[in-house]
Amino acid sequence: MTFVSVTRLHLRSRRFLIPFAVYTLRSALQAKRSAGFRGGRIGNDADGGNWTITAWTSEADMRSFRNAGVHAVAMRKLLDRCDEASFTHCLSDDGDPPSAGAAYQRLSAGKTSKVNHPSTAHAAGRTVSELMPRFGLNLRPRGARPERASRIKN
Repeated sequence: MTFVSVTRLHLRSRRFLIPFAVYTLRSALQAKRSAGFRGGRIGNDADGGNWTITAWTSEADMRSFRNAGVHAVAMRKLLDRCDEASFTHCLSDDGDPPSAGAAYQRLSAGKTSKVNHPSTAHAAGRTVSELMPRFGLNLRPRGARPERASRIKN
């Protein structure tokens, strides 16, 4: 059984784009080195939302990653920099991150996170954009064989 986390964040201003990209890449490196990380994907949607899908050996491993290092610093900054934030957690039998379609469906039934400047959509409880996300960056655990990335479903 694999623990899966799906998130979507929307920046409230373009001025936060470069710092957000830096934190995203540094958090991805942190994830790749984290205990229990099985793989993940980073993408976006047509409404400017930023998506992550990560797969973990356990919920405890995901929480250890989430609450430490550069990711914990980034999460505190997102309260002011995002106007939409949502997440969902679920279990998977196959060990890989879910496809884009499956992640979209799961996050559709997810929860919103606290943001200090919510958009109208966030305030109404919207967790996903109108269109499905596109994923362009596959993440593998440090030391994993390259074949693992090719097995990730789109």
